[in-house]
Amino acid sequence: MLARMIELNKYRNPKLDLWRPAVNPMALARPLFSSPVPAGFPSPADDYLEGELDLNDYFVPHPAATFYVRVTGESMTGAGIFPGDILIVDRALEARHGSIVIAVVNNELTVKRLYQKGGVVELRPENPAFPVMACGSEMELVIWGVVSGVTRKL
Repeated sequence: MLARMIELNKYRNPKLDLWRPAVNPMALARPLFSSPVPAGFPSPADDYLEGELDLNDYFVPHPAATFYVRVTGESMTGAGIFPGDILIVDRALEARHGSIVIAVVNNELTVKRLYQKGGVVELRPENPAFPVMACGSEMELVIWGVVSGVTRKL
């Protein structure tokens, strides 16, 4: 019922920015401290270095199957996905119940949480102001990939 692989540009939306990761990205390893940073009251920082973190390795484990897409709209704000964010989408991951997916519904791209239980398939927003999309036999649904990360500039 849910196709996993489709031609990337088949459903190209001119209002949607799509990018692929660089084929041979330059390593960008930076120090990663072992001490977590509390978001509450300040505490003395530990001077312990955990190692290095390369964001390419961290965010893109399957470079050939990964692409980026910029978000428009507010249907996923409850999942921490906001307009202008860039989603990291991995087509090598299997879409499962509860996954946040990029889907094509009747030739339109959308990002939603996949609900798949008891023969019911729905694409659910993470904002109560938006409706659930029930996926019936009259609807064309293709899962483009699973959202594996989100990034934004502050």
